Amino acid sequence: MKAAIFGKNVKKESVKYITELLSVFDDNDVEYLMFEPLLKSLKQNKNSSIIKTFLKHEELTSDIDFVFCLGGDGTILDAITYVRDKNIPIVGINIGRLGFLSDISKENIKEAVNDVLNKRFTIEERVLLELDTVDNNFSDFNYALNELTVVKKDTASMITIHVYLDDIFVNSYWADGLIISTPSGSTAYSLSVGGPIVVPNSENFIITPIAPHTLTVRPIVIKDDKKITIKIEGRSKNYLLTLDSRSEKISSSSVIKITKSTNTIKFVKFSEIDYFSTIRNKLMWGVDKRN
Repeated sequence: MKAAIFGKNVKKESVKYITELLSVFDDNDVEYLMFEPLLKSLKQNKNSSIIKTFLKHEELTSDIDFVFCLGGDGTILDAITYVRDKNIPIVGINIGRLGFLSDISKENIKEAVNDVLNKRFTIEERVLLELDTVDNNFSDFNYALNELTVVKKDTASMITIHVYLDDIFVNSYWADGLIISTPSGSTAYSLSVGGPIVVPNSENFIITPIAPHTLTVRPIVIKDDKKITIKIEGRSKNYLLTLDSRSEKISSSSVIKITKSTNTIKFVKFSEIDYFSTIRNKLMWGVDKRN
């Protein structure tokens, strides 16, 4: 097996988990390469000089079987900008905080690697949003796993966001911004502003306004085969457009078009970790401190 290890600068207390992963790989003759900035944060590792590294997405070649991603969900979102359309499954090991996407506990690294080596897993595919603008924003990678967001910039005033589905007018939102979310992103930004939790592979998108001025305007769930068109107006000439954790400035004349990508991101899932157990644990459903 050949693996890539992806992560960002890790905290001192998390280094031991990465060291454990490398040890398990060595014990099982797993060939691996590591994201260069991650390796630099492990300077104390005596074998660091002989570990192969990668820095660009082109260096993740087709002979890599898995990407082991160490961190939280933000690290996963960074990892997909390297995985792209290569169809390399991601094994998400949570050494961050919540970890809806990176749902493997850092204490279970050895068990996770053994399950991968023995093919005791399934592959879950998550949909991506695809962005199209005249200005070719995010030209290097115009996809999002969680959400696309339009928000006001350089002004305290609300903005008006006109939304169309397959060229049919839906609504003009007076708000601070608007989120177009996938099911994967339903537990992220969209949830924090009142959006619903949508189970993966539900074939839906969620449209969630941010601080809408009209209180009767609520999030809506639509089929993901619709083309979403967004037009913006307001007092500012520029607005902020984000894809997951990446952002760019856009002009008021920009027309934003969103569709479901033909590409997906693949995640390794183990039988003992299901979506609802993750939700219960991360959101502490059913927890009653009185008991």
